Amino acid sequence: VQLQAFGGGLVQAGGSLRLSCAASGRSFGNYGMGWFRQAPGKEREFVGTINWSGSRTYYADSVKGRFTISRDNAKNTVYLQMNSLKPEDTAVYYCAADPSGVLRFSDYGMEYWGKGTQVTVSS
Repeated sequence: VQLQAFGGGLVQAGGSLRLSCAASGRSFGNYGMGWFRQAPGKEREFVGTINWSGSRTYYADSVKGRFTISRDNAKNTVYLQMNSLKPEDTAVYYCAADPSGVLRFSDYGMEYWGKGTQVTVSS
């Protein structure tokens, strides 16, 4: 499966953005999906995951209550709605896919990675 994240941009603190991750391949509906981010000079950080059906999600404490992951299997797309953005959310955001379809709590199992999209939050 090939993944492409898009929708990033520059936003003021307190604002919102919605990222999308478009996937190719007929098996998208079977994959668990995850969002990750990497800020300059920092290690990649887990943001959140969603299982194959969209019935379960899991978030890092740093984004819980502000970010929401959803998916539309008919459109082969997973979304990351980001609200109440903070300057520390500035990073390149990546989506990833896990063929097992289960809900993951880290990057374990994520076999496919897309190119990232830059999110910059100004103070």
